Amino acid sequence: MRDMTWMVVAGFCVIALAGCGGGGSAALKKGELRQTIEVESEAGQWIQAMGIGSADPNLPTATQRKATSRNAAIVDAQYQLVSKLKGVQIEGGITIEKAMETDSRITASVNDMVKGAEVSKIEWTNDDGCIVSVRIHKKIAERELGVKFKK
Repeated sequence: MRDMTWMVVAGFCVIALAGCGGGGSAALKKGELRQTIEVESEAGQWIQAMGIGSADPNLPTATQRKATSRNAAIVDAQYQLVSKLKGVQIEGGITIEKAMETDSRITASVNDMVKGAEVSKIEWTNDDGCIVSVRIHKKIAERELGVKFKK
């Protein structure tokens, strides 16, 4: 009976994981980078960015190559996220980039937020490259920066 219970639990886990898979990858097709990658709109509740990283093909194991490409992709995604954040308009008609010029607290907050951004998706290519998506919730960003985003 105990074995049957574990089989049922395992079956539910497999079904749940398969359901979370969604409609496939926006960036990969059969393990290869797509020629066109659709970027999600910033109209929702998240500020999102994607980074792509590659590894030294001479590293001896796939694990080392994947770890290196993941780290590179996270750094690239964080760089892209900073660029997006700087362009966000806040109430008063200025961008976060302009506010950063006059308020070092905002600069420090942007740096901290980007370092702590949520990694929402990690995908590896057939050649051990990596694509990482990161995001920051807009409400959290407003609170941390002490500003209100322009709608």
